[in-house]
Amino acid sequence: MTQQGVRWTADQVLALAPDDTSRKAGSKLAAAGPWSEAGSSDEGTVWGLCKGSGSRPYRTVVDIADAAGPAYKCSCPSRKFPCKHALGLLLLWASDDGAAGAVPPGRAPDWAEQWAAGRKKRTAEKRAAGTAGSASGSADPRAARRRAERRAERITTGATELEQRLADLLRGGLATAEQAGYGLWEETAARMVDAQAPGLAARVRELAAIPSSGPGWPVRLLEECALLHLLDQGWLGRERLPEGLAATVRSRVGLPASADGPAVRDHWLVLAQYDTADAKLTTRRIWLYGAGSGRTALLLSYGAAGRAPELALPVGLALDAEVSAYPGVGQLRAALGERFTPPAPTRIRPPGVTTAQAAACYGEALRDDPWLESVPVTLGEVVPVPDGESWQLADAGCDSALPLAPAARTRPGLWRLVALSGGAPVTVFGECGHRGFTPLAAWPRDEGKTEGEIVTLC
Repeated sequence: MTQQGVRWTADQVLALAPDDTSRKAGSKLAAAGPWSEAGSSDEGTVWGLCKGSGSRPYRTVVDIADAAGPAYKCSCPSRKFPCKHALGLLLLWASDDGAAGAVPPGRAPDWAEQWAAGRKKRTAEKRAAGTAGSASGSADPRAARRRAERRAERITTGATELEQRLADLLRGGLATAEQAGYGLWEETAARMVDAQAPGLAARVRELAAIPSSGPGWPVRLLEECALLHLLDQGWLGRERLPEGLAATVRSRVGLPASADGPAVRDHWLVLAQYDTADAKLTTRRIWLYGAGSGRTALLLSYGAAGRAPELALPVGLALDAEVSAYPGVGQLRAALGERFTPPAPTRIRPPGVTTAQAAACYGEALRDDPWLESVPVTLGEVVPVPDGESWQLADAGCDSALPLAPAARTRPGLWRLVALSGGAPVTVFGECGHRGFTPLAAWPRDEGKTEGEIVTLC
């Protein structure tokens, strides 16, 4: 990453954007016109002055070589990270030839050099402070245990009340749910929040939208009520469960957990990154694949409403890093630990499976976690084909196929996948669940293509 000849692709740059608005605005600045005194160094710093609405241009600098991940600094007033100027500068750098182009190699100006040096110093100080904090030990363990016991009691009270409400719903008939509207579920969800069980509260709120979701809603409501009942019973009988399943139940109910699994060092390929948002929170999901371990790991990062999560990794690159798993049978969530090198291009690809094997993989995962929405799967040698008003991914060598999830059918990524395939088999990474398959990234069939060929679909 510190070599001038190693460049990111435009897709990898745009994957860092906090939202679609920033992507569009940054793309408009990916031309030499607004920029002056731009350059890049062998140390992985990219800088430039961008003409804005004021008399002084915005000073923009990006550190792409830090193992902790890309960092950005701009004198503009934007609160988004990266801002549109940082995105535009990176897009210009990614498309440049690196010699006599708009972002030539050179020595960073004082203002960019001072920022980069200061950041490295602060990073080292934080790392040292974190090490010292870990060595000093945690707070009183007995007090922490008492707090955990009190919370468990509250959750048990809430779960018992929820069981009674589900029983009342079934006794009165599902038609009452349609008549009651959102009020019934909001009040129940509020009770679960009071019981300090945010996982139960979230699942209760999801029930509210089912009666208005179209034909067949009673069946869907009954299925979701059954899963909620199963989670309730899992919590109430958690002492009798195997430890792995009990940890999964605690996680689904909403109890916090730490990534206490052993650190696995590997070259992790960044497969996909996408955000989902509600009124209070933006959740970023990043999928990684370990070249040596063959493991797939999920990183979750959160941002308050209106702010993008801090963690951002360029899709299609690989990083030498440690990853630690969270507790729970079959759980893929992990925490990103120490990073030893910056992200760099790679030829790594996960091995592909057939669509039938992907469906079987999801079925097996449900045995360990019945509340699992989907599992990460790489499909090898599939062709996107229309299926009436929908689409499916069909195996090139057999008659098996997977339907696309409803949400995936309306994404622009579907047409990128169709264009990439052109009727020929492609390799596709995505999430396979009970609603279908959601494509997130793809590779062309030709294994001999150059690095950086991954195509993002999310």
